[in-house]
Amino acid sequence: MITAGKKVLNGWAMYDWANSVYNLVITTTFFPIYFLAVTDEQVSFMGMHFVNSALYNYTMAAAYLLVAISSPILSSIADTRGNKKNFLKFFTILGSFSCAALFFFTKSTLWLGVLAFMLATMGYCGGLVFYNSYLPEIAAPEDRDRISARGYSLGYVGSVLLQLIGFAVVMTLPFGLDEGLAVRATFLLVGIWWIGFAQVTFATLPATKATVGQHKAGAVTEGFSELRKVYAQVKTMPVLKRFLRGFFFYSMGVQTVMMAATIFGSKVLHLPSDKLIGTVVIIQVVAIAGAWGMARLSGKFGNLRVLIGVVLAWIGICIAGYKMQTATDFYLLATAVGLVMGGIQSLSRSTYAKLMPETKDTASFFSYYDVTEKLSIVIGMFSFAYIDDYTNNMRNSVLALVVFFVIGLAWIISALLKQRQVAKAEPEKEKHLVI
Repeated sequence: MITAGKKVLNGWAMYDWANSVYNLVITTTFFPIYFLAVTDEQVSFMGMHFVNSALYNYTMAAAYLLVAISSPILSSIADTRGNKKNFLKFFTILGSFSCAALFFFTKSTLWLGVLAFMLATMGYCGGLVFYNSYLPEIAAPEDRDRISARGYSLGYVGSVLLQLIGFAVVMTLPFGLDEGLAVRATFLLVGIWWIGFAQVTFATLPATKATVGQHKAGAVTEGFSELRKVYAQVKTMPVLKRFLRGFFFYSMGVQTVMMAATIFGSKVLHLPSDKLIGTVVIIQVVAIAGAWGMARLSGKFGNLRVLIGVVLAWIGICIAGYKMQTATDFYLLATAVGLVMGGIQSLSRSTYAKLMPETKDTASFFSYYDVTEKLSIVIGMFSFAYIDDYTNNMRNSVLALVVFFVIGLAWIISALLKQRQVAKAEPEKEKHLVI
């Protein structure tokens, strides 16, 4: 396989620049801080009572669950009918417009905030299925670590840039804005940024071709049939199977830490908003170095070995987070999170792209990867929210994440051992990763 030209690669990576602002501004900084500020400690929603931070995490878990259920159907449709780019456009519109709708979220419109937040999350996650599935189509195996890291790096740079713009708006309050209106204006900016820069991606990514000529069943039936086919192939690939199990468990911890860190700093450590936002900007900058550093290390030591080291680092971060007491502790730990955050995301994506078999059904295979990740996030976020709601102590939620990382670590070690065994017995198989 030949890696695509620079224009296509840059266009693909530009989607990370476009949509990563959601991940930073909406899920990590401004929105969770705003959500806690405009809601009471105990809130009533749909006839039930919740701790406000728990409702936030439950909402995100519900959105990821809906994406996990629907993405296998959508991605297999994209593969079999050759309209992958159209689905990427659909989820971009859904996510960006929902972010813009958060401009109208106030204390009296909690339902709107929850609904728009859920739809924005679905737009972000759904789009990633189709975006990620382009990677094995445009990059040869030996280039996938580097190109995956390029995407994440551009995403961090773009999101930090918009974060700084939003931070300036909130701090200076131009045009007579009050603080609440200034924060909501950043939600509108996210929607405009996302759909605007995504046009570069839509203009440069190649059209995809259908993998089958006739459709003997409906879209839903074909969708689950494709998912079963992918599952059957994964079962026959021992290294890939073990990697996905490890990925499932450590993703429970990684994504939950990233999504709940700001709420933890605000609610448990009582850090002011400007300090929290500044800290998250630092995390994003450090994450750029982390993504590129992990890509270089994987070329020297192998993907699985580097993943083992990164998961060990995450275990240490969770234990330190449980014991954290001061603002200085939070800042130091946030820097450590930045270093391993970009690395583990980028390396996980490229490792899967290397281990998956050569196939035209890339969207279906990445849907399987995406479902694995999204279900892990549902479990992670639900567990975090439930423990917080039940014990009224978010520190217990942080400590519980260690269990997920330990199980994930065990499976990645198992994948590495199995890879060595396969390489010795059948060197022509499972050869993409450096042992």
